[in-house]
Amino acid sequence: MAGLNVMTLAFPLSIAFAIASGVKPEQGLFTAIIGGGLIAVFSGSRVQIAGPTGAFVIITYSVLQSFGPGGLMLCTLMAGAMLCVMGFARLGSIIRFIPYPVSRAFTKGIAILILSSQIKHFFGLNVEKMPVDFLGKVQTLAMHFDAVHWPTVTLSVVSVAVIGLWPARLSRYVPGAMVGLVLATIIVAGLGLNDRWELATIGSAFGEFSRQLPALQIPHTDWATVKDLIQPAFTIALLIAMQALLCAVVTDGILDDKHDSNQELVAQGIGNMIGPLFGCIPATGAVARSVVNVRSGARSPVAGIVHSALLLGMLVMAAPLVNHIPLATLSAILVVASYRMVSWKQFTRLSRWPLSDSSVFLATLALTVLTNLTLAVEVGVVLASLLMVKRIAETTRITAVDEATETEGSHHSLVGKQVPDGVLVFRVFGAFFFGVVDKLDDELKRAKQEPEILILRVRKVLAIDATGLQALEDLHHKLRAKGKHLLLSAPHTQPYAAMENAGFLDRLGHENVCADITAALARAREILGLPPVEEPLEAHEAFHAQKRELESARQELSAALDRTHRVLNSPKSSREHHGIQK
Repeated sequence: MAGLNVMTLAFPLSIAFAIASGVKPEQGLFTAIIGGGLIAVFSGSRVQIAGPTGAFVIITYSVLQSFGPGGLMLCTLMAGAMLCVMGFARLGSIIRFIPYPVSRAFTKGIAILILSSQIKHFFGLNVEKMPVDFLGKVQTLAMHFDAVHWPTVTLSVVSVAVIGLWPARLSRYVPGAMVGLVLATIIVAGLGLNDRWELATIGSAFGEFSRQLPALQIPHTDWATVKDLIQPAFTIALLIAMQALLCAVVTDGILDDKHDSNQELVAQGIGNMIGPLFGCIPATGAVARSVVNVRSGARSPVAGIVHSALLLGMLVMAAPLVNHIPLATLSAILVVASYRMVSWKQFTRLSRWPLSDSSVFLATLALTVLTNLTLAVEVGVVLASLLMVKRIAETTRITAVDEATETEGSHHSLVGKQVPDGVLVFRVFGAFFFGVVDKLDDELKRAKQEPEILILRVRKVLAIDATGLQALEDLHHKLRAKGKHLLLSAPHTQPYAAMENAGFLDRLGHENVCADITAALARAREILGLPPVEEPLEAHEAFHAQKRELESARQELSAALDRTHRVLNSPKSSREHHGIQK
């Protein structure tokens, strides 16, 4: 039953997205049948429904116009191969780190482009060939707007009203898109309006609707074409991955389940590698269809397989009726879908976002609409990454430390400790990478003295990258050339491992990497030839008092955990927990 419900939603959308992508309407059904069926079988999510979606309409149309059907087939196949590589390389979790402003911006940009692509059919304009770019499309449409076909406009508006105002509670059983499609087709075909009012239909625009699945096709390949298709193929793969994993997260939230993101990428790759060989366009998980699937009771991949099988039955049995579907109603379906994709409330929230995020959102949106999706994704991700680096750099602090500016606890504090003349102590807080290297140079210049020994307290540095390592190398080399020394105090796990693997600790000397500031000061005195400092009795007593307090706190925590464990494992608690689960 879930498969049947989803089929009623997938049928009109698959045809509409195929036409908007510039391919034959039956290819949308091929995609939902073959690509959707394969993805359901291999999916890392039990309830995901895959097929053609609005995310690929613009880039599919662009590739088709530039490289033809063979180029689109090869591009989709390459995207499928990239997805398989991502899955086997276990990159499923990384895809989710695409910045939110970027993903939302190009989703809304795609929706605007889909809306612009449907103006021709919505108003019945007689335009032979539409430009690929947005501005060219708008200009072409404006030149033909004096020839609006009012019967088509009337049908389009009525279809939008039926689809958009269809009650949400009934959409669980019969979606508004299917209701609008069936009613419009019955009225137009039954009353002969397609001939009387010259309404464009699938049959009049695309010829006879094929009821047969296509034969296996092997795309022609040459190295020059493959090179040209790498960029759009990667964009398609990225969009498939993002939308499929977003869809899986949404259904996980409804079912309280957990999907396998890497397996999901492999499934998407298999569907998009095999599908194009049978005339399919790019396919991915569709959020709306998957949510309908879950709410209709689906709990396994069987519903996705049934949805594909029922679409195959519809393709075979209903092909003659499909010829009478008005293009105006299909455009209305996409207009409603695009409007819902835009989510206009998002624009009202921009003023409450940080300025940098709003700027990335608007820049990505503008590039998506005015240039192309590939450039928009690339620039958006780069801008968001640079802003992230800037924010992390702003949180990283490098400061000179003495007794007056000390903020550490007693064990790591300079308070009460003797810092020899010629020794300078710096504290580094945050990530030490290429965005903060200049801060170290600035602080050294601000100190206005060149110490004999520089101690870097790095116990609060949780990460270091290659540029940070190189900065330490340069600093060590510069000090050593002048007969001076660099000491590191309390390096954390990742920085220590990175410095060890790079061989920096061997060049620095392991004896110059100290466990804490006390050991670092002792090492500094040793290098300067000074006698070791006897710590005052008060320092020993303070240290042991702190140690006793920590031990007491540890024992109290351990006792509390034991009591909690006994309570949770008591028979009464087990019965209550079982009742809560039920």
